[in-house]
Amino acid sequence: MKTAHILAVGAHCGDMEISAGMIVARMARLGKTTAFLHLTPGEKGHPTLDPEKYAEQKRSEAVASAEAFGGTALFLPHKDGELPDSEDVKFQIADVIRAVKPKVILAHWTGSMHKDHTAAGKVIPDAVFYAAIKGFVRELPAHGGVTTYYTENWEDPLDFRPDLAVEVDLPDIERWESACREYGLFRGEWPTFAYIDYYKALARVRGLERGCSTGYAQCLGITEWGRRKRIVEI
Repeated sequence: MKTAHILAVGAHCGDMEISAGMIVARMARLGKTTAFLHLTPGEKGHPTLDPEKYAEQKRSEAVASAEAFGGTALFLPHKDGELPDSEDVKFQIADVIRAVKPKVILAHWTGSMHKDHTAAGKVIPDAVFYAAIKGFVRELPAHGGVTTYYTENWEDPLDFRPDLAVEVDLPDIERWESACREYGLFRGEWPTFAYIDYYKALARVRGLERGCSTGYAQCLGITEWGRRKRIVEI
């Protein structure tokens, strides 16, 4: 398993690409390595394909999308709509953290309309903790020093605060759109939410709100604990 500076952990294939992919594209442009961990394929939402067939398609799309971002795709074996907020899932993610050795994790905010998104966000703090403590004996050595940020997702709006803005440029947006369109869902192959339009418009709004020189940004949230930082100088 390749190491990565950024590990984006999504409930379904496509979640992190669409909601944080502009940031990933920017970081990749700056030379940072990236990986996407998909906890489920998100295989039950296709209007005509059965879940098994759509799972195969989603995994294939996830690999192609990750490669378009210059990163890698990783998978856990859980099912769409059935992701548990469990110790097993936390340790599975912790094992990936120990293998990938990220400095940054991008995750779901827990205030979501989708139960998988909520579960995917809830398991992250303990997974990061388990990965960092060598007393939790696993196959790989402990890895700590990870900072978690929460992505701005239209399905995860409850009490989300856009605390941090990451300025992105037009090449980042173009790469994001190209990578996201590896997914049939984001190409609009059946009537659904206008994902690309929404996130491009949101990036414009956030960029203008924050006075970004490029006029575009994607925002990240932090928890109350994340706001309690120690600094040595100002």
